[in-house]
Formats: sequence, structure tokens, C-alpha cells
Amino acid sequence: MIIVLKPHTPEENIKRVENLIIKKGLEAHIVRGQEMTIIGCIGDTTAIDPKLFEVDEWVDKVMHVQEPYKLANRAFHPEDSIIDVSGVKVGGDNLALIAGPCSVESLNQVMKIAKAAKTSGANLLRGGAFKPRTSPYSFQGLGLDGLDILYEAKQETGLPIVSELMSTEYLDVFNEKVDLIQIGARNMQNFDLLRQLGQIDRPILLKRGLNATYEEWIMSAEYILSSGNKNVILCERGIRTFETYTRNTLDLQSIPVLKKKTHLPVIVDPSHAGGKWWLVDPMAKAAIAAGADGLMIEVHNDPENALCDGVQSLKPGKYNELLQQIKQIAAVVGKTV
Repeated sequence: MIIVLKPHTPEENIKRVENLIIKKGLEAHIVRGQEMTIIGCIGDTTAIDPKLFEVDEWVDKVMHVQEPYKLANRAFHPEDSIIDVSGVKVGGDNLALIAGPCSVESLNQVMKIAKAAKTSGANLLRGGAFKPRTSPYSFQGLGLDGLDILYEAKQETGLPIVSELMSTEYLDVFNEKVDLIQIGARNMQNFDLLRQLGQIDRPILLKRGLNATYEEWIMSAEYILSSGNKNVILCERGIRTFETYTRNTLDLQSIPVLKKKTHLPVIVDPSHAGGKWWLVDPMAKAAIAAGADGLMIEVHNDPENALCDGVQSLKPGKYNELLQQIKQIAAVVGKTV
């Protein structure tokens, strides 16, 4: 249930409604907009009569939310959420441009890529220190050493870093060193991990599961939000379909659908979606045209010899060309870097 208060409701009246909600055994989540305030009632509202709140002179209307997700629901939070990732704004009119190698291989490799990506206009650096791989014999990443390399690149370039967390074992070190903690597709429904992420205030990049519906994906975000962390960014990275020519099928429809259903920022990973470097260019452009709040693109200075996913990585020069075109499209749809 959502209670919409009248514009410019005084604080003491907001508090009175909040206390009444709590008295009825519900949890009150208050969202203060520029003009109006919305209070989300979390809990079993089936036995609560909306008229109990409608009689208050400062209550504009009371709405029941049909979807199982509450905090992620745009009805609860009409304005776009803007997530601050160590000074880089994600959401609203802002465009996040995340670039870097799929996997951290060496300090020299990461530093070269980071400097080139920043020169092109990227504002966040990605890199995998721990790599979830289908085969146990594939390169699994450098672990904590890889994280140290990313951190050193951040100190040198000033780019906040994005890296994937696979378990709670390294949550503390990620909370200390990583600016945007990525949760991969295979962990999208690792609910114990999601609850733990709700206990920290680091922004979370939640990738869509391989076969996840929109509701399942949003409900995973709800786990983090309901545990206390409001800084969640959704990432579409393609879903598994019957087509085998591409790695996954990029669901561009997810962007407007999620924008309609939620207030959370939505970015797109065209590298993992297509799995082919030449598909990154058109899919990245299409994503921005469809309203995405950012892109996460794999960039490698030597993709032919990459230890992970070289076939889907752009060389720095190609990335630079793409980004100049992306900025033009972003200007048309009202996004700024």
C-alpha cells in the first residue's frame, strides 16, 4: 500500500501518518520528492482499511500495489533514482560508461586499458578479479591480487572500479576497495548473498539471470533494497534463448519495461549479450537510443591473446570510435556524460 501526501506536507504531519502506519504493525518507507512525499507501507496490508489514512487532511490518495515488489516499484518512487558511484552519477539524465577487460591479467594490461578508456570518455573501470566460468579448467581470475591491480589503476586514473563479487567470503574487502559491486547472472538469485549486500551502503550492479523474467529480476533487487541498501543498478546482459549463433539474446525491450515498472537505473552489457566484438557497436547504440542509463563494454588491448572473452572485446581504438558516436546519440535522448 502506498500513501501519497499532498504537496508541501509539513514534517509534523508526515510524522503523524508514519506513526499511524507503524501502530498498525507495518513498516513505513518515506520517499521525499521535490514537491510531494510518498510513504510505502511494507507488510500485510490486506486487513488495513485505506479509509483509515484517507481521512487525514494531508493525505492525497491511498493506492494498493499489485506487484510483489514494493521498494523497487515506480509507484512507490515516481522519480528516477540516481545512484552515486564515488562521484559518478548513474540514472536520470546521466550516462555511465563502464569499460575494461573481462579479466584482470596484469598491472600493465589494466593500466594501459584504463588510461585509453578514460581518454575516450569512460567514467568507470571494470575488471574481473574473480571469474565465474562454466568450465573448472578455464582461467578463474587472479583473485585478491587482481583486486589490488584494479585498485592501483583507480589510484592512477581516478576511475572508480567495478568488479564482480561471487560470495560473502570477500564482502568486506570488496566493500573497502570496489566502488560498484557487480553481482553476476549466476548469482542473481543467491538470496543469502543479496541480503548481505543490503547490509552495506556500496552501490550494487545486479545483472539479469540467464533465464530470469522481469519480475524475478526486480524481486532480486527487492532483496537488497528491503535489507537496507537503496543503491541498486540493474544490468541487462542478454538472456538464453533457442538461438545459438550469438552468446545470448539482448533484450532491448527490458529497458523501457523496467523504466515503466521501477525507478532503478538500467544499464546494458552488449559484450556478454552478443559474444562477438562486431555486435557490440550496433547493440550499444540501440541500447542508448532505447533509453539505457549506461553501457558496460569489454575493452582489451590484445584481445587475440586475452585469457577470457577476447572475442567479444573491443580494442581501445574501436572503443574510442564507438564512444564518440554514443555521445551523439546520448545528446539526442537527453543524456550527458
